[in-house]
Amino acid sequence: MDDELITERRPVAFPRVFGYLRRLTGGPARHSALVYSLTEFCRQHELMLCGVFTDRETTVAVRSPAFVGLLDALQLPGTYGAVVPALSHLGPKRLADERMRQMEATGTRLMTIRPTTLAAASARTLSPNPHPRPQRNS
Repeated sequence: MDDELITERRPVAFPRVFGYLRRLTGGPARHSALVYSLTEFCRQHELMLCGVFTDRETTVAVRSPAFVGLLDALQLPGTYGAVVPALSHLGPKRLADERMRQMEATGTRLMTIRPTTLAAASARTLSPNPHPRPQRNS
């Protein structure tokens, strides 16, 4: 008889993810709150948050230093994806669309904590949120 452990009893590492924030207002307290929300989301969904990249500039560029860092991290072996508080952290619509395209090219997932109805539909097309929240009818 084989003494190998069944799958449920094998040590399994949590899927590795990286956070991305665009902090334009709110100061250090707001940034801490956003990092905490990413951390809690990852804890609740058994994801390992390996780092958070934050753009602090008021000008928005497709290839900002923090976003380039995120793209580099998403290409590390064993990386599951990126997590953002909301798609608005990726920037205005055109910029967000281009950034989602670049993240999709890495073969990883994009997860949003607070998807809006339209944003959630768009995000599911490119990189589905594996833990979507039910939408309320207003």
